[in-house]
Amino acid sequence: MSTSVPSNVAGIHPTISPVPQTPPPGDSPAPPGAAPERLVSRISDLTALHDLTERLARTSTLRDALHETLRAGAHLIGARRGLIALRPPAPGDREGPTAPDRLTGYGLTSADLGQLETVPPAAAPHTRLLDGAGDGAATELTHPDLAADDTLDPRHRDVARLLGCAASHAALLTAEPGAGPGPAHRLLAAALWLYDEATEPDQRQRELLTRYLRHAAQQLAHHATLAAARAELATLREGLLPGRLPYLPGVTLAAHHGPQPSGGGDFYDALALPDGALGLAIGSTAAAGDSGAATVAAVGRLRAGLRAYAVMEGEDPVAVLSDLELLLRLTEPARSATALYGFAEPAAGKLVLASAGHPPPLVVGEHRTEFADTTLSAPLGMLSCWEAPSVEIDLAQGETVLLYSAGLLHRTGEPRDRAFTRLQNAARAATPRVRADPRALIDHILRALPGTRTDTAAGAPRGGREETVLLAARFH
Repeated sequence: MSTSVPSNVAGIHPTISPVPQTPPPGDSPAPPGAAPERLVSRISDLTALHDLTERLARTSTLRDALHETLRAGAHLIGARRGLIALRPPAPGDREGPTAPDRLTGYGLTSADLGQLETVPPAAAPHTRLLDGAGDGAATELTHPDLAADDTLDPRHRDVARLLGCAASHAALLTAEPGAGPGPAHRLLAAALWLYDEATEPDQRQRELLTRYLRHAAQQLAHHATLAAARAELATLREGLLPGRLPYLPGVTLAAHHGPQPSGGGDFYDALALPDGALGLAIGSTAAAGDSGAATVAAVGRLRAGLRAYAVMEGEDPVAVLSDLELLLRLTEPARSATALYGFAEPAAGKLVLASAGHPPPLVVGEHRTEFADTTLSAPLGMLSCWEAPSVEIDLAQGETVLLYSAGLLHRTGEPRDRAFTRLQNAARAATPRVRADPRALIDHILRALPGTRTDTAAGAPRGGREETVLLAARFH
């Protein structure tokens, strides 16, 4: 009797038993619940890492990013203090950070950093990493017990004992090539964290730190590029302002320029004109969405144009500003500017002013401290045809005319009318000795309006980083 063969129908065949897996040698079965615990721990680590990188991304300057990198690294590996050394820029490298930012400490005083700098570069872990950076070179150095390590340089152990450091861990930060534009990604830095007790980071802490520093290096490279660009822009910006003020009989001049980090649009000038006359000018320009470089270029064009018009028709301030408005309209129709120009005759004690939307000058003397009535006028480039009357001021011997930018008023963080009052009160409070010296008067005004008030709604400082320009002329 033959046995019937079952039809080849899906689902009728017996289930194939799984092949038992042989555990790797030395491995013991994981206790129940171990895998979920590892997963929870992993998720917690990644969440903490995400929070730290978010904090780093919110930094606005290179120095802030360096401090945040040190703080986060100390948190990840359980250290308390640390420092970051940035690679000095190579000759001709325009992307390197500025010198004051090459060494930044966390939990270390300036004296502590000075002590650490006395360690020979070949012995200090962070400098060893920087000097040896290259393909296949070490990216981290750990000294779990500095006091017991006889291989260390004696000066290294002495400084560690002086600072109360028992262990250290150093890591190299290298921005990955091709991860962003420009040569800024050549940036190298080395971070060194210090422990109060003999210890070292475990494998989990090292992995988290490596992940974080990979992101931090890109952020630092970005900030280093911006810092270099801002430094170049500030140098160019300063070059567009007067290198020195003219000397004329019967008048003493002083000026102050507090630049904005991203580059501002304020300018001032003082011109020695024929027949012992003096031209005084101050102004500001900006455009919506304007970049710092574009504003600096506009300032250069406006100042050059104003100087030319002042030489040609300086006795008529209205004509000077009218020509300047035409220049602005032809070269940059989308831009507006405020300006104030004055033609002074020191021998006669007269000053003729015209203003295009700029704050009025302040006349400071023994018997009066008052704003000049320059009348209301629109900024340049706002109307189809700008025009405003001029005003003539008779100046007594010893009086000072103070020209200033709107940034000086913004330092107070108060409404415009109250800011004017604060400025007037500050000048009125100056002693006779201060009023007799234009430089001392400017310093007195800046101290009286320090720009430290806060916006109560936002809780952030207002005006402290805004560009501020003052030009003072005292008539003898």
